[in-house]
Amino acid sequence: MHAPIVIPNLRDAVRHALPNVVEGKLVPVIIFVALLELTGSTWALLAALAWSLASITWRVATGRRVPGLVVLSAVALTARTIAALATGSMVIYFLQPTVTTVLVGFAFMASVPLGKPLALKLACDVLPFDDATTEHPLVRRFFVRLSVLWAITSLCNATITIWLLLTQSTTTFVLVKSVLGPATATVTIAVGSIWFWFTLRGTGTRLVWAPRRIATTTPAVV
Repeated sequence: MHAPIVIPNLRDAVRHALPNVVEGKLVPVIIFVALLELTGSTWALLAALAWSLASITWRVATGRRVPGLVVLSAVALTARTIAALATGSMVIYFLQPTVTTVLVGFAFMASVPLGKPLALKLACDVLPFDDATTEHPLVRRFFVRLSVLWAITSLCNATITIWLLLTQSTTTFVLVKSVLGPATATVTIAVGSIWFWFTLRGTGTRLVWAPRRIATTTPAVV
């Protein structure tokens, strides 16, 4: 029987996730919106991308953990910047998020053989897992499988999107695409969670809630 898996306290999770969301998602959006009217979309995208890349470079140089949200933000901004530097056609416009989806899928897949599953990095952005939990064999196995599953569903999503874009009307494409993304994410998380639950039951492993942490200003280093 494996040791219990500790689930972080909800308040600690919010306190842990907020800085990563601000750094990885909110700041790039603020930079983009602030510069959009002044410099145009291309330079606004470049500035937001520069923030994400600088954030990653600084964390790597100082030995700090790189949040998965920052990585995904950099991937998405890279894809959109490439699209912005290409043509301004409707196909390219709608293809931007699809290119992002493909790159994200490859990022999830590439993280597996590196031994650093991206799904685990994203989970650690939201939940302050302790070292014992992240190194738990069932947890590691789950996030490796979830990374592969997310890569497969992302590439399937992109394939369907491209088919819709090339074969359906703009109205049909927009309607289906607005449902496809959330549906894909929901199915991926649901399948992964059910898979994890049956794995726990099969091994007799328990989930326990962690006690509330005492606030600290010391940054987490991985």
